[in-house]
Amino acid sequence: MSTYNIPGTDIDIQKLPKISLHDHLDGGLRPHTILELATQESVELPHDPETGAPIDSGDRLGQWFADQADSGSLVEYLKTFDVTLAVMQTAEGLHRIATEFVEDLIDDGVIYGEVRWAPEQHLEKGLTLDGAVEAVQAGLDEAVQAAADNGYDIQVGQLISAMRHNDRGTEIAELALRHRAKGAVGFDIAGPEAGFPPRRFAKAFDLLASHMFPVTIHAGEADGIESIRGALVDGHALRLGHGVRIAEAIHDLAADDASTAGLDEVARWVLDREIPLELSPSSNLQTGAVAAWGTEIADHPFDALYRLGFGVTVNTDNRLMSSTTLTKELSLLCEAFGYDLDDLMNFQLNAAQAAFMSFEDKEALLDRLVEAYDL
Repeated sequence: MSTYNIPGTDIDIQKLPKISLHDHLDGGLRPHTILELATQESVELPHDPETGAPIDSGDRLGQWFADQADSGSLVEYLKTFDVTLAVMQTAEGLHRIATEFVEDLIDDGVIYGEVRWAPEQHLEKGLTLDGAVEAVQAGLDEAVQAAADNGYDIQVGQLISAMRHNDRGTEIAELALRHRAKGAVGFDIAGPEAGFPPRRFAKAFDLLASHMFPVTIHAGEADGIESIRGALVDGHALRLGHGVRIAEAIHDLAADDASTAGLDEVARWVLDREIPLELSPSSNLQTGAVAAWGTEIADHPFDALYRLGFGVTVNTDNRLMSSTTLTKELSLLCEAFGYDLDDLMNFQLNAAQAAFMSFEDKEALLDRLVEAYDL
């Protein structure tokens, strides 16, 4: 991993403790692992556009993912998952990928992470929904224990996702509840956003609410304000997955404060209720989520939302597709907006406050962050 310092300092961002809330399991595989699993499971890999032959190099495969994902379209971006999902259809594969996922979080300085994925996409070779969740949890547990044995304290939980374009919402909600005390910390819906509103899963969301099980929903990425409204009203969402297009409900992003920015009803609700935004700067550029504002990190409305008081958090979304880490995302923001150590601490405190964990554990996590950033 490259070294990323806070500009003008010798503070290595990688070594700072971080919180990861929006990080997809099927978007965080190591390219070399994909190659090995593809060979073992006879999965066809993408062809090199230059040679026409199947890609057989981890470095080249990693570049292929980055090139394909950098399309400006969420639909095209999501097609890269056909490759990763193909090698995630066995308990052994899921176990390995989950273990390596946590190892990579640790390398990135993460001390609390939520891993989101959709078990319904991993049943092609005979796994059951419960068997898939158990395989991932075994991998997570193994890596967390290995870290503890080496003196590193990390907590990791599963966010169980249902695919918005399928009709298994209630079934997946029930799955999440079955694993509530065994690693599942929250529920999500993912996949194509436009045309698949949260109200399609109203029964599932009501069930989760009746059991007081926390929900985060992808909204305000590939669709606009009404998608966000649906996540809040129909989905009972406590956080917004991305949520970046909340900026469309703010009339003056250059305003000094929220009182003069001209917030529409939904933006005002999100601000007043302190509903966290799971922003992913690089991914938001790749998928076109921030195309209305520009094509560079400096054009991302992240800074405006932060300045106006919204609960911004920084995330990777899909480390493989965006060729990124949480360290790199924070570095990009520092370069674009001149952030310093206090700003980076604020982003981590926001994320810790938003974490789907107990009050007592959250207090301990906050204390740990404050102590670590008091340099």
